[in-house]
Amino acid sequence: MKIGFFDSGIGGLTVLSEALKRLPHHEYLYYADTEHAPYGKRPKEEVLMYVLEAVDFLVQQGAQMIVIACNTATSIAITTLREKYDIPIIGMEPAVKPAIECVSDGSKRVLVTATPLTLKEEKMHELIQRIDGKHQTDLLPLPDLVRFAEALDFSDRTVLPYLEKCLSPLAVNQYGAVVLGCTHFPLFRAQFEKLFESTVHIVDGSSGTVSRLEQLMREEKAIESSDPKVKFYQSGKEVQSEKDLVKFTRILAQLDGSK
Repeated sequence: MKIGFFDSGIGGLTVLSEALKRLPHHEYLYYADTEHAPYGKRPKEEVLMYVLEAVDFLVQQGAQMIVIACNTATSIAITTLREKYDIPIIGMEPAVKPAIECVSDGSKRVLVTATPLTLKEEKMHELIQRIDGKHQTDLLPLPDLVRFAEALDFSDRTVLPYLEKCLSPLAVNQYGAVVLGCTHFPLFRAQFEKLFESTVHIVDGSSGTVSRLEQLMREEKAIESSDPKVKFYQSGKEVQSEKDLVKFTRILAQLDGSK
């Protein structure tokens, strides 16, 4: 089966990496809209237009199922996409439910981090209202993490001061779980782990999204590919330069725990 993955940039690689581990025998098309990234501070009308253009492109390339591996794009566009296309469209949902389950005794709070646009959207507030009966959830926008990731800057000297500044108004020890609600954010898991106690659960939506992909593939009786591979695209153009290919493969290797 040919599966399309979409993100505004490299963040969706965190979800693709999980899919490659669990569903390796398929063809993947990865579309990064690097020309318009980041999405987190853009007007929602613009984001919707860019997402529709990207999904149109992936469908033209033969994608039989599409994962919107971007929380911001999901919150803005998922309903429109499902109305427009007759193929399965899977969206991202911040892992608020598993985070709430981690602090079910009510002694600790949950911190949901994401882009400003994701946190503003009604979809996020409906999710929290539905799941968080004890009102244990706080929201924290971290837009610059997307910028750091797209610049491939994962260094402590850049990331830690930024996170410390954003967290400074909060009592960090009150949290029992932290949600990485943007697909770029798991690329900074090491820095989050340095700022929170080891008992704090740091969760993201990749596993749940790929579980949904697995379920739909079983329902569709997806046929494994005789030539499994990943093709990368940037804003509608296939990635062919060695430099850009190395960028994508390096991040996938990093997520896979390779050197």
